[in-house]
Amino acid sequence: MFFDLVFVIAISTAGSNLHLALAEGHVGHGVLTYVVVFFGIWWAWMNFSWFATSFDTDDWLYRILTFVQMGGVLVLASGIEPMFTGGDATVLILAYVVMRLGLVAQWLRASRCGGEAGRAARIYAIGIVIVQALWLLMLLLPASLQLPAIALLILAELSVPTLAETFGGRTPWHAHHITERYSLFTLIVLGESLLASANAIIGALHEAEDRTPLILLAVLAMSATAALWWLDFWPPHHRAIGSLRSSLLYGYGHFFVLGAAAAFSAGIELEISVLAGESEVLQPWASFAYTVPLAVFILGVWILAVRRSADRIVNIAVPLAGILVLIDPLIPVPFALTAVILTAMVAVLTWRSPLPEGRIAA
Repeated sequence: MFFDLVFVIAISTAGSNLHLALAEGHVGHGVLTYVVVFFGIWWAWMNFSWFATSFDTDDWLYRILTFVQMGGVLVLASGIEPMFTGGDATVLILAYVVMRLGLVAQWLRASRCGGEAGRAARIYAIGIVIVQALWLLMLLLPASLQLPAIALLILAELSVPTLAETFGGRTPWHAHHITERYSLFTLIVLGESLLASANAIIGALHEAEDRTPLILLAVLAMSATAALWWLDFWPPHHRAIGSLRSSLLYGYGHFFVLGAAAAFSAGIELEISVLAGESEVLQPWASFAYTVPLAVFILGVWILAVRRSADRIVNIAVPLAGILVLIDPLIPVPFALTAVILTAMVAVLTWRSPLPEGRIAA
């Protein structure tokens, strides 16, 4: 949890810069930059979490190497704004490489365990080092070539676990532990999103003449965050992973879930800017900035964890809620209807329980 809290700083910075980019009308640039930045944050966190569930010795060297990675996160946070405002990825990538090389040292320690896990650990270490060297070389490319290079390097990063687990051998991991780590990190991100939204609303209340829209938005932010929490903690997540394929789907798919949770506050802040007349974005497009993250989160959790543990009623209600939330800005009173849709989803989840162990939905 201490490790996770450092990542919240970087996530908060990314969300704030996304809000500023959207408020200035730079939607395409803001969303694309946010995706790249959040990938670096999420990938560093995810790789550490999967390593920890397999090889956490909790000795002094393990803790020191963990602190090195945490320091890299703090430096990475300082490089987020230059990436958004001027496309300068230098600090961002250097900090990212520091985090990744700290994990390489951990994998090299784990490689001494021998057997299939030891071979996999060596492949992890070699693969990560090669990709980090490519990240550093990418900085030497002209600006016009950096974005395609980043896309290719992201694919290279994603391929390392697949290659290591396929050709080296399976590393040991605990289904309950790793899925609990994902749920707890989701909880932290939702809490940060709620805090950012609350701070923005409190600040706007001091200046607004008509406070009714802001109060309604505050109710929406609270009810939506509570509904997302309810949904994520409804299914038994450990059932979602077992094979390498299902583990990769669950692990990689959470990029969208966590990214949406972090982006939700940026959408709320943009809505506040629009209500205050401080943004170039017009309605209903501003409302999509928070309904799209809501829809992505709902549909993502449903696909990754809910669907196979739910009965037919839940498997209709949850994705339907995600779709209705997405189209809600086109209706004249989106605040109230979004809250009603999410409340109805929670009511269904309260009424229906996950299927018993051993029963999987078709």
